[in-house]
Amino acid sequence: MKNRIAALACAGLIAGASSALAEPLEVDIIGGEGASIGTATLHDAPTGVLMRIEIGEDGLEPGWHGMHLHSVGDCSDVGTFKLSKGHINFDDKEHGLLNANGPDNADLPNIYADDDGAANAELLTTLVTISGDRGLMDEDGSALVIHANEDDHMTQPIGGAGGRVACGVIGG
Repeated sequence: MKNRIAALACAGLIAGASSALAEPLEVDIIGGEGASIGTATLHDAPTGVLMRIEIGEDGLEPGWHGMHLHSVGDCSDVGTFKLSKGHINFDDKEHGLLNANGPDNADLPNIYADDDGAANAELLTTLVTISGDRGLMDEDGSALVIHANEDDHMTQPIGGAGGRVACGVIGG
């Protein structure tokens, strides 16, 4: 009987996990001149969104860059990317992964571009989902925005991350 209960429990976990996982969402990331510089692949995970970011050579200036999820899926104003509006902030929290009054739902770790401007990262955010109440895929979508400077994860409103240098539309 114990083995049967354990088998049913495992089957339930596997069924629950597989139902949460859908086809990955591919997001084209464009740079400040309007050309594609890389991709973000988003996977629906049981506790949030698993993101893999891949930026090609000459995609970013070498060094650390802040990344955030913005509330509107619009990157059509190439070079400024301000149509993506501000951070997703369902919980009305302050900015910053290190902030005791945060983080807001848009906060992500920094990404590092090596000497040739390429960058790769994989991260899990539990602050949003792909769809649903905390979903990136609402009626106006959202955007992954990469900034010129690193995010200090404390300073309001964007951690001193500077201008928006790359943008990828998530839905919308």
